Amino acid sequence: MARTGAQERRESVIRAAIAEFALKGYYGTSTEAIARRVGVTQPYLFRLFPDKKAIFVAALVRTMEETRLAFERAAGGVEGGEQTLRAMGEEYARLISARPEVLLMQMQGYAVVAGAEARGDGQLGELVRAGWMRLWETVHLSLGADVHETTGFLACGMLGNTLTAIGLSADGRQAGA
Repeated sequence: MARTGAQERRESVIRAAIAEFALKGYYGTSTEAIARRVGVTQPYLFRLFPDKKAIFVAALVRTMEETRLAFERAAGGVEGGEQTLRAMGEEYARLISARPEVLLMQMQGYAVVAGAEARGDGQLGELVRAGWMRLWETVHLSLGADVHETTGFLACGMLGNTLTAIGLSADGRQAGA
């Protein structure tokens, strides 16, 4: 049986971290739980990543990039503002329906950034803002660089994210009811 390389293990750790952090948040997730999910020891985990924060950052960056790529793919085959909006909205709905941990990880990231910045740690905030700007640019350019359409699309998306995160559907009813 071939040994798994460090890069493959890093990928496994990122996937496991997304699942753990999405459900339990930064402070509720132990590196032991992540290591257990991957099937490695905690010391090995810290050979792949220097600390818990680095694991969290890798997981957050991955989910932000997955979202950006979903918008990019959706807009790639469509022409026109309204069609592009619809295609991106549908692709995002598919993404968070199939992988709700992508959305929940990002929501955890926003909460952690707020706390970190309140303590004077702006590094994570800079990273999240850069990721958000890449997401903004992807949507903005796909919509023909219309600021109002971009803002409206992302605002509706954030409302949808919040409703999903608290278990409500788009019409304000409990999801699944």
